[in-house]
Amino acid sequence: GQVVWLTVSARVADALADHLASPAARRFAEEGVQGVATPEFSELAARAKTFLQHTGGFLSARAAEDCLVRLGVLPAVEAETLWPGDAVAEIQRCLRPAFPTAGTADFFPATNGMNAVYAAFRAVAALQAARGRQVWVQLGWLYLDTIAILKKFTGGPANYAAVVNVNDRASLERLFAERGAQIAGILTEVPTNPLIQTPDVPWLAALARRHGARLILDASIASPFSVDLLPQADVVVASLTKYTASAGDVIAGLAVVNPAGPDAAALRAELGARVEPLYPREAARLAAQIGRTPEVLARIQASVPRIVAFLENHPAVARVYWAQQAATATAFAQVARSPEAVGGMVSFTLKVPMERFYDAVCLPKGPSFGMTTTLLCPFIQLAHYDLVTSVVGRAELAAAGLDPELLRLSVGTEPVEDLIAVLAAALAEAGR
Repeated sequence: GQVVWLTVSARVADALADHLASPAARRFAEEGVQGVATPEFSELAARAKTFLQHTGGFLSARAAEDCLVRLGVLPAVEAETLWPGDAVAEIQRCLRPAFPTAGTADFFPATNGMNAVYAAFRAVAALQAARGRQVWVQLGWLYLDTIAILKKFTGGPANYAAVVNVNDRASLERLFAERGAQIAGILTEVPTNPLIQTPDVPWLAALARRHGARLILDASIASPFSVDLLPQADVVVASLTKYTASAGDVIAGLAVVNPAGPDAAALRAELGARVEPLYPREAARLAAQIGRTPEVLARIQASVPRIVAFLENHPAVARVYWAQQAATATAFAQVARSPEAVGGMVSFTLKVPMERFYDAVCLPKGPSFGMTTTLLCPFIQLAHYDLVTSVVGRAELAAAGLDPELLRLSVGTEPVEDLIAVLAAALAEAGR
């Protein structure tokens, strides 16, 4: 009758127990594994799951595997290629071209992307709260767990403001005019997920600096190798699960402090105390493949414009979203490292039944992105099913410009002609 929530560390297990604040949530530490047990199918279990999901606090897969080997449940870990030397040093070496101004002390590899986001948010929030600043601004429609962090960990609705249109300068200026002295920070993705929209980053950075707010920018969608964000941000975060772990077998994250930012030294200290570091074997596996990132990205990004052109010209496709879409193309060009740097994601909606297309399309299906394998998913149905299935929720999605039947395509390294042929066949089938 109990469900066991395995955490990445004792610190996270303690935080989870404190968050649940119930005698029915039992803290445990056994066989080198930390966690909290709750009654199964309970409100406590639901809260435990979402806390670990939002904060990136789950035990890593390879840490769990190592425990099972220690216990004799598995005979050995699965064979794989690992980096033989200092894995963290190799990861940093490969990331340096994306962050040339950052020093070694500015890099914080994390157990996953959400932990990097949560740690950066907590670090900035701690510094700004001491200055009487507790309001956070969400710009754009962001990944669901990032939205949840801002809604749940800012101390109440009065401390959370969302501007879902990345081009809505008037609302941002009005918000800062009214509450600028209270605003701790702005958190946005460049580009956003899943509409792949880019705000005017230099303008946004200037607005934040003028009012004493801090800026956290998430580079996951296009990757830090494709967008140059650190000069404008206080902290850049990214999921290294995407593009750098292109085999799709590592979950990892990253936070990088801008050494020229006004709080750089304090943010290094705060992040060092809050980030959950990569498990050594996860780091060793990531280090073994991160060196291929520029090559993998180049192949993916060469295919994206051709797939976009095909979709935009197909009569069964209603709308296509990508890094160079007209509404935010100029803003994206300001941060793109080259004209070819477009990331690997394309979202689109259809004029034919989405279900028929999705069932017919012969592509791997899954919720991640940034792999050598192409992945397709009905993103809104997966990430925001609670909104899709209610009248109020669908109205919220509509207000943000989100179609419940939007499809998100993460382009891989397969021959682009093959990918277009598969899409064409499925669109034809769906239109019959």
